[in-house]
Amino acid sequence: MRDTVDRTRFGLIAADGYRLVATHFSAPITPHPDTAVGGAPDHGGTDTIRPRIVVAGAAAVPQGFYRRFAEFAARRGFDVLTFDYRGVALSAPRSLRGFDADFVDWGRLDVAAAVDELSESGRHPVHLVGHSFGGQSLGFLPDPTAVRSLYTFGTGAGWHGWMPFPERLRVLALWHLIGPAWTAMAGFLPWSRIGMGEDLPREAFRQWRRWCRHPHYFFDDPAMADTLTGFSTVRTPIVAATAIDDAWAPPRSRDAFMTGYSSAPWQAVDLDPRMYGHEAFGHLGYFRAGSERLWLEVLDRLRLEESRH
Repeated sequence: MRDTVDRTRFGLIAADGYRLVATHFSAPITPHPDTAVGGAPDHGGTDTIRPRIVVAGAAAVPQGFYRRFAEFAARRGFDVLTFDYRGVALSAPRSLRGFDADFVDWGRLDVAAAVDELSESGRHPVHLVGHSFGGQSLGFLPDPTAVRSLYTFGTGAGWHGWMPFPERLRVLALWHLIGPAWTAMAGFLPWSRIGMGEDLPREAFRQWRRWCRHPHYFFDDPAMADTLTGFSTVRTPIVAATAIDDAWAPPRSRDAFMTGYSSAPWQAVDLDPRMYGHEAFGHLGYFRAGSERLWLEVLDRLRLEESRH
């Protein structure tokens, strides 16, 4: 079996003309011992239409963080696309000072561009694998029907009240003290300086901060009423997985957010990291090395959704 994965980096143009940087992962379609549901190999030929995954990442997390998962999925017969949101990592301008971008832009324009690209304008439905904000983005899409299923990790409502006590204090300090001060001085949130992730545009931080004041996140924000109309129309099957030690998005935070997908069939999965050979997952561990058993479960679920169509 060839184990080679081809990686192609390219410019992805959003509907407003902004150029994002994306990476396409693919591998030759060959039998693999754990390709399909139940461990059965995929015997598709070279002309087989491969199932497709768009990876929509967390805020301030670069697409390179998801490379291992993307390569793992590609070796098992999936076409995978990763990308950076505007203002983040490879899709950022030289300076974020004065750069205008927020979370709504990321979902309505950036995730939409990735889905449109990989689905070939809706001709081949894709699966969305989300992380944190990535799982929130589905309702922002102009056409969520292009997504066959969503499997998301660590997606929650963001409110400090859902978090365990030590994390709650850190987050309150970020929202009310550290973040505003940094943003006022730099013109953006300079998270990279303390190893918290990639820098964030100013408006993205301010919007995030405002939403996190509410127990149900942006669903409780009156200013978002018109923007959120698409969420109640989503009927895409969703699996929302959360580690029991995820301090940023514990299970009850996930449950609070997922009520916003009021018309979608969704399943909650609580992950015990010890069942996967990990001491901890936290908010980022889902995509770190050593999580292959977890990724197999994701791919099995996506193939099951493929078999239903």
